[in-house]
Amino acid sequence: MKAVVAKRVDSGVGDTEEIRELSEAAGYTVVGEITQTRRADAALQLGEGKVDDLVRLVARTGATTVVFDNRLGPYQTYNLGQRLPEGTEVIDRFTLILEIFGQRAQTKKAQLQVELAELRYELPRAEAKASLAKRDEHPGFMGLGEYDESREQDIKAQISRIRDQLAQIEETEAQRRARRRDSGFDLVALAGYTNAGKSTLLRRLAADLDVSENVGLHPDLDPTAESEDQLFTTLGTTTRRADIQPRDVLLTDTVGFISNLPHWLVESFKSTLDSVYRADLVLLVVDVSEPIDEIHEKLVTSHDTLYERNEAPIVTVFNKIDRVSERELEEKRATLSALAPDPVAVSARDGQHIDALLDRIDEELPDWEYERLVLPMGEETMSVVSWIHDNAHVEDVTYGDEDVHISFEARPAIVQKARTRAGELHPSPAESA
Repeated sequence: MKAVVAKRVDSGVGDTEEIRELSEAAGYTVVGEITQTRRADAALQLGEGKVDDLVRLVARTGATTVVFDNRLGPYQTYNLGQRLPEGTEVIDRFTLILEIFGQRAQTKKAQLQVELAELRYELPRAEAKASLAKRDEHPGFMGLGEYDESREQDIKAQISRIRDQLAQIEETEAQRRARRRDSGFDLVALAGYTNAGKSTLLRRLAADLDVSENVGLHPDLDPTAESEDQLFTTLGTTTRRADIQPRDVLLTDTVGFISNLPHWLVESFKSTLDSVYRADLVLLVVDVSEPIDEIHEKLVTSHDTLYERNEAPIVTVFNKIDRVSERELEEKRATLSALAPDPVAVSARDGQHIDALLDRIDEELPDWEYERLVLPMGEETMSVVSWIHDNAHVEDVTYGDEDVHISFEARPAIVQKARTRAGELHPSPAESA
């Protein structure tokens, strides 16, 4: 599919790099671009002369789609469609993002979130159409035919239904996270913008054992974290066990942030970010090879998103150091120190400094407690000893005739549960006699 990208900015020069990448991620081949610096035209977004240029470019390149990096109103979309060659589709940035989401959504949760975002996008347009349809002078909407006023209510009902379904999934996932914590797992989430290298870093940090966030709910989820060089390769959450001895750590990769997303779209995918908000530690992954102004802007936006609901410590990871010189890296460290104090610089692709990152994860996660328990020898004692082995780092076990001494380190919750289970042990009848 051939596409032409278009962008209007109020001032400066329109940068089309991201909209090109988004278009390619959706499967389009970008064959041309149009940019303009001026105030938005209410009817066409671009000025009349620039639209004429766009029409000629589409005809010359044979493009079937025009992708605007601006948000288009339904009136603008219709007017542009009337000016362009017949059959040319006109979509804006947010329609494109929804298209990508729809292509990548593999799990039930991701599919529901895409459907919710699409409905939230359509709702104000449906409300506008319904309002116009009620007026005698507008029997149809811009020549599109009579509009069914009930569509607005249908959309609202569907939004309510999807929210209920997502709430059920979120409750199940919250219970799963709670069970993992109770079993001694530390939860670490990877956050950051698309193409920062989160999925590649997950693969680099992970041990062989795969653990899907959606196991039992969505068997169609591919448990392998992709690491392609394109936007939005991760929509559902992918959770894998990290090799950080003696801890049991689960790493979760989620959908990446992207610039200039409207509130309604962020809200539609907020349940995906629950894995970030409820983690014990967040790794904020940054592509350090990008221009420093872009990194600064993305750090500011990421902090706004993460600190809104997150209480866990955040460690900034400067990824892709294989693409920058030592001098450039140090300059960016110094300039961004207020937003990224003490970052860890790594290359997920070739493994540079991954050991340093593992050490930092261990350092930042909640401290373990040391405990020594004396368990009375009985029928259930070996079960408790086995449970402690599974959920803690056991330093020593000494078996006596009447009791068992066990020394271990574990998360505070595990230590407390071990004490409780030890207190519930009773000597066997023969020993009591």
